Order: sequence, then C-alpha cells, then structure tokens
Amino acid sequence: MCGENSSSLTPGFFVLNGVPGLEAAHAWIALPFCFMYVTAVLGNCGLIHLIGHEEALHRPMYYFLALLSFTDVTLCTTTVPNMLCILWFNLKEIDFNACLAQMFFVHMLTGMESGVLMLMALDRYVAICYPLRYSTILTNPVIAKAGLATFLRSVLLILPFAFLTKRLPYCRGNSIPHTYCDHMSVAKVSCGNFKVNAIYGLLAALLIGGFDMFCISVSYTMILLAVVSLSSADARQKAFGTCTSHICAIVITYVPALFTIFTHRFGGQNIPHHVHILIANLYLMLPPTLNPIVYGVKTKQIREGVIKLFFKEKDVLVTK
Repeated sequence: MCGENSSSLTPGFFVLNGVPGLEAAHAWIALPFCFMYVTAVLGNCGLIHLIGHEEALHRPMYYFLALLSFTDVTLCTTTVPNMLCILWFNLKEIDFNACLAQMFFVHMLTGMESGVLMLMALDRYVAICYPLRYSTILTNPVIAKAGLATFLRSVLLILPFAFLTKRLPYCRGNSIPHTYCDHMSVAKVSCGNFKVNAIYGLLAALLIGGFDMFCISVSYTMILLAVVSLSSADARQKAFGTCTSHICAIVITYVPALFTIFTHRFGGQNIPHHVHILIANLYLMLPPTLNPIVYGVKTKQIREGVIKLFFKEKDVLVTK
C-alpha cells in the first residue's frame, strides 16, 4: 500500500508483479532468461578480456566493441537478477528509490547501447571510405572522447525521468505489472497527470534512438556508395564482410525496440499485456546474449584471438 505522510503521496516501495496472466508459469519463464543472462555475462566478459589481452585487437573497432560489451553486461545485470527473484522466489517488493535508480540505469544504458552502435557505424564509415586516414582520424583520445560524449548524452537526457516520476502522487496503490521499473509502467501507477512524462519519454527516444538511427543510415548509405564504386568483386565482398557483424547487432537491438515502441503506442490494445512484458524483457536481453556470439562467429580476428588465448592458457596449465 502507499506509504502516505503529511506532505506527499509517495510509496515506500513498489510491488513488481512479474508477468501478469502467466503467474503459474513464472518458474518456467525464468529458465530461459537465466540461461540468457549467464550466456551474456560469460560472453561479454570473455570478449572484454580477449580485447584487453590480445594486442591484435587493440584497434578502434574492437575498443567500441568492448564498450558495447560492458554496456550490455551492465544493462542485463540491472534487471535480470531482480527479475529471477520475482519469478522464482516471489520477492516482488522494491524500494521506491531503488525502483527509480533501476529505471534510470535501464534507460540510460539502452541509450548508451544505441550510441555505441552509432559510433561503430561511424567507425566502419571511416575505415571503408577513408582507409588511409583511419588510424589518424580515430586515435585513442578521439575514441575516449566519443565514448564519454555518448555516456554524458544518455545521462543528461535520462536523468529527468527520475525527477518527473518522483514528483507524481501515488494514491492508487503501488503494484506495477512488470518485471522491472520501466519509466511509463511506473508513471501509469500514479493517480496524477503523467502527460509530461509521456511527452518527454518520446522526446528522449527521438533524441537518442532517432538521432542514432539517422547517423547509422547515413553512414551505411555512404558505405554502400563507396563499396559499389569499387572495381574488384573481392574488394567489395571484403568491405561488406567487415560490416556484417555490426549490421546483425543493429538488427538485434533495434527490431525488438521498435516493436515495443510501436505496439505500445499504436497497437497495444490488440496485444495481450504479458506479450508486451515478455518482448520488453527480450529487448533488454537479446543484444547482450547474441552480440558476443555474432561477433565471435562473424569476425575472423576474434575467432583467431579466442583460439590463441585458449592454447596459451592450455600451455600455461601444462607447464604447471
């Protein structure tokens, strides 16, 4: 219930109800998400370790990939452990401020993820369109500044979510039909006017996701024009080959995101609520789970680095 006091209608805690309508299947629903989380943590941490220790991978493309992996593993860690506690152990309560913190980190990290994908598209553009100047344009200081700018953009645009949500009165109860504290899911529990939250949420999505998708589209249009102009078929194939992993990562990230956005705003009433919840969780879990697999399979340098690191560790164990 709402923990009212004399000055406000702020709940002491919220109750996250998991996946409404599928309560009997909560234990089974948790299994694939647990598997995906373990896969995501092992895959992304392994990728970060490999890029850090393999000198051949000390290049701008792989620095951005390491940043993407760090963002992904942090993102799924902000939601999945708590979700598993809800689904397996029925531990549904979350402190009001902890809920706001989770909401901030979820949206900030998804914005960061989108920004890193945009930086990776720009990296591919420079590598293919200006190959001779690649190392002089994308220096380590430039990469660090680009990563910092992406992080600050996400923080500054998402931080108002917490303040806009905290100002709302909560007199209808404190039950949230979700597995984590999503911005609009929390705002809709309020008995106040959350129109400002909805407008600002859409504005932030356009400023982050819309801008990033525009930059990615422009980058790949320029890449396509540059590749088509190449006279050699082998050169064209090689140039396209360097982009396939990144294109897969873009599809994995943006398709569930766009599905979630459009169904919520234009077709939500025709889709059961539990489908929205499951898609929202897949939207957070698919990229961290699949990105290391995609890059491991599609990128020759990473495959070679894994093999080299494996045999190096094996030799160390044998000598001991």
